[in-house]
Amino acid sequence: MTLGDQLAAQLPYLRRYARALTGSREAGDALVKATLEAALDNAELKAELKTGRVALYRAFNRVWAEAQPEPAPAGTPASEHEAAAHRQLQKVTPLGRQALLLTTLEEFTPAEAAQILGLDETTTTRLAREALEDIERESATSVLIIEDEPLISMQLEDLIASLGHSICGTAATRAQAQDAIARCTPGLVLADIQLADGSSGLDAVDDILSVMQVPVIFITAYPERLLTGACREPTYLVTKPFKEDTVRAAISQALFFGSPRPVV
Repeated sequence: MTLGDQLAAQLPYLRRYARALTGSREAGDALVKATLEAALDNAELKAELKTGRVALYRAFNRVWAEAQPEPAPAGTPASEHEAAAHRQLQKVTPLGRQALLLTTLEEFTPAEAAQILGLDETTTTRLAREALEDIERESATSVLIIEDEPLISMQLEDLIASLGHSICGTAATRAQAQDAIARCTPGLVLADIQLADGSSGLDAVDDILSVMQVPVIFITAYPERLLTGACREPTYLVTKPFKEDTVRAAISQALFFGSPRPVV
């Protein structure tokens, strides 16, 4: 398999990681692009990437570390979202959030995550645990679940309750989602893509975002279909079948950044 083929297979997942880490589709994709450009200009890095997925994420994390901005000077104008994200980023160390996402969302082992971050395994595990604890100190919110499989919907309800959040409503179709938001205002939406009556979870989310601004996490069995460069790509994406720790980390990350604007 050529290096191009290897990268093509892994890029959707690296983009997912980058977006979750930055809380932004645009910023995440820009960092992935910078990683690929660095590889084109560096024969040693290009050779390293041929060794597999760990090397790709290690290269990305070097780019991420180098790209961390200096604090903005006093009086520098910033959007509401940028200001909120900056305040949140100050609360949790970047290494902790990286360790958390690598071991949950990306399902690396602690040993692999340690290799990516250039740390020992014990430190990496501790950082991931502390990051999750810090993030989950955020206020509880209400969650709307858009999911047509009853068992998965119930599993998500139990998980949400265990994290201290409440259920705003559940929906198995686009129409039911519309009814739900007519009755309540969720602070977070968990949405499947393919719904019971053939309607689209993407369309259901578009309906919601047309009337309110709320973070959205898509949960799908086909993540590669949503990470293709199309304009409606999600910032937060969990793959089915999912592990509860992965959903927990995605929820924490979405609430960590908050969302004064749509995130899909």
